[in-house]
Amino acid sequence: MRVYLHIGPDADSADRLQRVLDAKRDQLISKGVLYARSPGARNHTRLFMASSDPDAVDALRFNRGFILPEKQARLREDVTQSLAAEVGATRPDVLILSCHQLGTTLMRATERARLQDILRPLSDDIRVIATVDDPARMLARRYAAQVLDGRSSGLEVELGLIKKDNWWDGALSRWPGLRPEAGVFPEVQGPSPWLDLARLVQEWDSTFGKGATQLVSFDRDRMWTDAFADDLKAVFEIPHNFGRAEPADVPQQPSAAWLSRARRFNDAVIRLLDRTDMILGRPLWRKLVGEIKVSGDPIDAGCLNEISAFFAEDLQELAENHPDLHLEHLHPDPEQDRWEEADPMFGFRPTQYLMAARWRINQAAKQEMESKAQALQALQSMPAHEQEAASTTLPPVDGLTPEADAVMPQLAKEKFAQLQGSIYAPHNNIGRVNEEELAAAFEPITPRQLPEGNTGNVIVGCMKNEAPYIIEWVAYHRAMGVDNFLIYTNGCEDGTTEILDRLQEMGVLQHRLNDDWKGNSPQQYALNRSLKEPVIMNAEWIAHIDVDEFINVRCGNGTLQDFFERVPDATNVAMTWRLFGHNGVTKLADEFVIEQFDTCAPKFCPKPHTVWGYKTMYKNIGAYQKISCHRPNKLNEGFDTKVKWVNGSGLDMTGEAINNGWRSSKKSIGYDLLQLNHYALRSAESFLVKRQRGRALHVDRSIGLNYWIRMDWTDFKDITIKRNVPRLRAEYDRLMQDETLRKWHETGVAWHRAKADELHGMPEFEELYQQALSLKLTETERVAYALALDLES
Repeated sequence: MRVYLHIGPDADSADRLQRVLDAKRDQLISKGVLYARSPGARNHTRLFMASSDPDAVDALRFNRGFILPEKQARLREDVTQSLAAEVGATRPDVLILSCHQLGTTLMRATERARLQDILRPLSDDIRVIATVDDPARMLARRYAAQVLDGRSSGLEVELGLIKKDNWWDGALSRWPGLRPEAGVFPEVQGPSPWLDLARLVQEWDSTFGKGATQLVSFDRDRMWTDAFADDLKAVFEIPHNFGRAEPADVPQQPSAAWLSRARRFNDAVIRLLDRTDMILGRPLWRKLVGEIKVSGDPIDAGCLNEISAFFAEDLQELAENHPDLHLEHLHPDPEQDRWEEADPMFGFRPTQYLMAARWRINQAAKQEMESKAQALQALQSMPAHEQEAASTTLPPVDGLTPEADAVMPQLAKEKFAQLQGSIYAPHNNIGRVNEEELAAAFEPITPRQLPEGNTGNVIVGCMKNEAPYIIEWVAYHRAMGVDNFLIYTNGCEDGTTEILDRLQEMGVLQHRLNDDWKGNSPQQYALNRSLKEPVIMNAEWIAHIDVDEFINVRCGNGTLQDFFERVPDATNVAMTWRLFGHNGVTKLADEFVIEQFDTCAPKFCPKPHTVWGYKTMYKNIGAYQKISCHRPNKLNEGFDTKVKWVNGSGLDMTGEAINNGWRSSKKSIGYDLLQLNHYALRSAESFLVKRQRGRALHVDRSIGLNYWIRMDWTDFKDITIKRNVPRLRAEYDRLMQDETLRKWHETGVAWHRAKADELHGMPEFEELYQQALSLKLTETERVAYALALDLES
């Protein structure tokens, strides 16, 4: 296996690279390329924090609670183990890791050696990739980021370095000492040594071997287009196509006037913290800086052309030895007058603003000082030789159940402690419906008589080996207002194909084989094809949902029409998941899913990101060009004022969802009128079978214990959907009167039972089964465990 270690240092190109790789993670793994998740969802900051020297506490480690060396040591152990486990589970040909802080902040040889020690057990073939731009442009962007993070000095520091022969050493000599209690972090306050790209290569090669480090430049006109995927494919030597990149807007840099205000405010804050025993936490500091924002032009890199000229000869020589470093990408911006700090506008006085904020700072400082001062005191008093050998034992975490304490890794326990009392702590205290009260059964409805050429409310879906569950799912949705179905299948062995073919013969749905799918995902290939089908082209409303998802209308008579009457202006409905766990059901049984499983996640659960995922039901008005797994995409020109997105409570969320997104937020969550019941596990044996076959969307991605942890929610009860059971039963029994359909259903159930018995006899699957059933977690423990598995975005 080859490891590509992307170290930034240019955060602009690094962020674009990481977003594309994150979006393509599943396509990549199907090609044998792993963009790791365990060191961080997108930017692998945990890998960086695990590698820095114990005494080199940067702003990231400080803000995330890894100040003490023993906590960092536990983090390093967890990163090493979880990364090895992820590689072992997927067995890729190529592993990609990316974190721009590696290039901007790991300045010591000991830190790079520690990073190498983490990676060495995985592979000896490690290539270091540094993505770069014109030095002046990189400096302008880096300076802006530093100022918004607390820098108090201006660019005159960097301009003064051009008089020195040795930029790298000169920059490091201007890094101040670490004073976290005063908000002073060297990598934030000091100039950037890594702008000396020749020295950057030399430093990283000294650890990973001569020639291991390669400089790469990107065509910035292509970086934000769909062609950028081709550039990444070449850089990481990926032998297969993995699709196009989603186009993105060029990031807007903060105005020069705002940076001038922020720098002066930072200077005033640091001087205040130096004179007092106050501590100003980063969240409030950032908020105060944001409140003084003013619009205007950003810093023009052309005013820093002296920096470009200083490194021009080095770049010329580097381009000869680095084939992906293209000088045409590094042309400086047109020359401007030498940099001078912009006018902060409107007579801005930082001390006046700071004094106005003193009360808020004092209030926040009380809590900050209690939590941070103890850790800082311990850090400063601990001898260096004890820091590395510090004990990794922590006292028990308050509130953890004994069962969770026995199985949760240390990082998960720390996440649990952070969740306690935070705004992300899960609970069920939102919405108007009391799930403990079972309302009267919904009345049956008469199937609609649709006008000629109108296919009504249509579900499009994809299935693979779902035979035991199809007829219930179809009957349920027919009984609450779905008129037609278009179902795609691939690789089925259990009777799924035959059940759907028979339902098509009966006039219930349309079935299409998708075994000839191309590209990166059978599901997306099917959805692309569906747009040319008359049943979709002539639909009123369209929803893409899976066979383990049930639309639960919680108003009126529980039908789609009841919901539509309450949101007459809506064109798009974000149907947020309510995740249902296995409810103590271990055996695969031929019984209704909606009757067997009624314990679920709390309604308020913003983390991890999977809990509030949504699927979209949308009106067929031609607003979007494409339908994807969770939503329609690519808004057509002129439709920005014609679409209205609503949540499950019927409230407007257009601004949040019109262009992108697939999960609800604290602002947009709502379940009052409609929710999407998601039975991702069903019984424990059903989970085993699902684990064995993978998922329709991710053909090469196994489902293990991590998936169970994310999906097995059993803390709260929601029985509202059970009001549909009588009309579900009536439609189900009507369909099952067909002997051929009934035979194939029974064949499918028998196939799944036999498969479950077979898997019980295989040690790998029996161990997974027993592990899953032994996990007993409260809702907060489950959130913490999931976050520790780096499932948060």
